[in-house]
Amino acid sequence: MSNREPSTELDARYSHAKATATPWAQAVAWLTAAEVFWLSTVRPDGRPHVTPLLAVWLDDALHFCTGADERKARNLAGNQQCVLTTGTNSLHEGFDLVLEGDAVRVRDDARLRRLAEAFEAKYGAQWHFDVVDGAFKGQSEGQRAEVFVVAPTTVFGFGKGEYSQTRWRFDHA
Repeated sequence: MSNREPSTELDARYSHAKATATPWAQAVAWLTAAEVFWLSTVRPDGRPHVTPLLAVWLDDALHFCTGADERKARNLAGNQQCVLTTGTNSLHEGFDLVLEGDAVRVRDDARLRRLAEAFEAKYGAQWHFDVVDGAFKGQSEGQRAEVFVVAPTTVFGFGKGEYSQTRWRFDHA
């Protein structure tokens, strides 16, 4: 359960008449269990960039890793604002989540070791990382990955079937 509780609001304009706001604890459970996320960043020329990746929910935030020379890392170096999405491709069942926030580089080795353990626990031994000099080092020689944390500022949840739209807002002050 989150240490920070967001304000929760159901948007009746996009919700079934009998819909209720989804509790934040349920959204956290889905964020924790989701295997694939889509990261949206902004290129230097303003065009959007979207790519799938793996992420783990830990300490009230999503974490992902990427090579320093990959497009998403270069985009984040110029603009930390991003969106991570996950959910189902089904129209009439399931739940989609859209998490907005700033991607901040994680460099603390102790925190990175906890994250490396979380990645391996969630995705298996093929996603084992060592921690070297403020980054992940993968099993392949020379493979180095920067790790980012995205603490949510706003999260949207979209229930399907009897449609609902819940918004959770966080105060980071």
